[in-house]
Amino acid sequence: MSKTPVLDSIHSHEDIRSLDLARLKTLAQEVRSETIDAVSVTGGHLGAGLGVVELTVALHHIFNTPYDRVIWDVGHQAYPHKILTGRRDRIRTLRQPGGLSGFTKRSESEYDPFGAGHSSTSISAGLGMQVAAELRGEERNVVAVIGDGAMSAGMAYEAMNNAGALDSRLIVILNDNDMSIAPPTGAMSAYLARLISGKTFLSLRDVAKQLAHQLPRFFKEKAQKAEEFARSFVTGGTLFEELGFYYVGPIDGHNLDHLLPILKNVRDIDKGPILVHVVTQKGKGYPPAEHASDKYHGVSRFDVMTGTQLKPPSNAPTYTKVFGESLLREGRKDDKIVAVTAAMPSGTGVDLFQKEFPDRTFDVGIAEQHAVTFAAGLACEGFKPFCAIYSTFLQRAYDQVVHDVAIQNLPVRFPIDRAGFVGADGPTHAGAFDIGFLSSLPNMVVMAAADEAELVHMVATARAHDDGPIAFRYPRGEGVGTDLPDDGVPLEIGKGRIVRQGSKVAILSLGTRLAESLAAAERLDSYGLSTTVADARFAKPLDRGMILKLAGTHEMLITIEEGAVGGFGSQVLHLLAAEGMLDGHLKIRTLAMQDRYCEQGKPDDIYAQNGLDADGIIAAVLEALGKDLNAAMEAGELA
Repeated sequence: MSKTPVLDSIHSHEDIRSLDLARLKTLAQEVRSETIDAVSVTGGHLGAGLGVVELTVALHHIFNTPYDRVIWDVGHQAYPHKILTGRRDRIRTLRQPGGLSGFTKRSESEYDPFGAGHSSTSISAGLGMQVAAELRGEERNVVAVIGDGAMSAGMAYEAMNNAGALDSRLIVILNDNDMSIAPPTGAMSAYLARLISGKTFLSLRDVAKQLAHQLPRFFKEKAQKAEEFARSFVTGGTLFEELGFYYVGPIDGHNLDHLLPILKNVRDIDKGPILVHVVTQKGKGYPPAEHASDKYHGVSRFDVMTGTQLKPPSNAPTYTKVFGESLLREGRKDDKIVAVTAAMPSGTGVDLFQKEFPDRTFDVGIAEQHAVTFAAGLACEGFKPFCAIYSTFLQRAYDQVVHDVAIQNLPVRFPIDRAGFVGADGPTHAGAFDIGFLSSLPNMVVMAAADEAELVHMVATARAHDDGPIAFRYPRGEGVGTDLPDDGVPLEIGKGRIVRQGSKVAILSLGTRLAESLAAAERLDSYGLSTTVADARFAKPLDRGMILKLAGTHEMLITIEEGAVGGFGSQVLHLLAAEGMLDGHLKIRTLAMQDRYCEQGKPDDIYAQNGLDADGIIAAVLEALGKDLNAAMEAGELA
């Protein structure tokens, strides 16, 4: 008779806290298997979660969650956490429409005290929660779990510096799964970490510090240096100590025999802030992930037995690959071209350039602010930096774009990947706002590629443009299958193109909604509404001549873009208002993302829900013309 799985008995955090060590180890094995099986169905971020299974079990066993706050930085590693906190029955809806978020989300569970998506926010949020608890007189543990990659961002150190100055009792767990700040050395390392996290060692250390303060200055300095040297020799934690943290570690993050007593010590001591250095392995326990170069960071659906990802076959290249190949071609022509990425060389396509030109490629880590100003410095010295950052992550560096690039009119090139809706990653990763926040800047040129061929030309345009900053945006995923040119040809700045000529309705498209605009035009023509389609190409500067001509020669003008309200459509309205063309003669509609944060789902479905497909365009045209399609056709008003 088979035993009931331990995981089946977990209905609340009290169930986890009641388990003995042997059953906790079994629980960890079962959670790992459940995570693998769930992600094989949904796709998502697998490697990071597998690396923190034991840590997740230990945290929920030792700490009184959700009263005690556990904040997962980024959220990629939070799948095991979700399985253990009442969401196991929905875990196979991860990243699906109406399902669980791929990240932590406050509205989803009381066990998610802070929403995540962008990295390096956990320590700042945790410090705010800890200070709030202290202001209310509550004895609450706050634990921020942050990966070593996220520790490359300046925000993490800003928060640690503040925490050290406040001396708040914040617990930070550094999940070291890549850069191996220091390797754990088995039983001795665990013993030392357990020793220095205990009350006895802390008491002795405090006594030593008090004694040192009573000594003459020379002896006091020598005593402090000796104490610091001794601790750094044992633990390697000097950097964190200098920021005001008490350092514990390194600890094997997959060994519950080591983790549990150390976390218990950290929980029970009245000391803070504390940093616990835990060493883990991405993809732990699943050989295909352990052996993959990216440790299965992000995967599509896959076969559990083989690890083979089940991607549908396609001949169309992704926009990211088209950009990467175009940048490489341009780089071969011009040795002043350099590539800058913020920890996303493969995600942005920069890895293709990096393989051939490693000395001209700079991965600065998860540090978008630094990436932008670093690129500005390169531009000052005559280089041509392509600073490739996802739309959603460029938001993190907006001040640097304004202050360090645009005001100084420096020719930094910004390839903006993941523009528009991104599907399963949801609102934290949607590229919604870049058109608006870049188009408002003087000196900035903003382009949007209508298809893969246009993207090739825009890379060439960016290389040739040396009069100031220039940005070009393109979406995630595959293109429309357009034939690619052998080489890019620079576009004339601020000039769009007429793709299809009509007489009554004008559709002005920015970006890859051009294909849907053409499909809508075909159907509108069949209804007797002769339709022009134009590709704006530029959100800034606008093609004034083309837009004013469209407005003056058509009964209706409709703009469409893959961005938030306040972007391209607003720029067009501003132009038409300034030219006195909003006097009632022209019917105009601006189609953009709805004024709300999008939920996860398939991109095509989300575009349809936002009225940004052919059906949505047609509905907007008929509404503006005061026509109901069926009624108008029955009355003979439409063909």
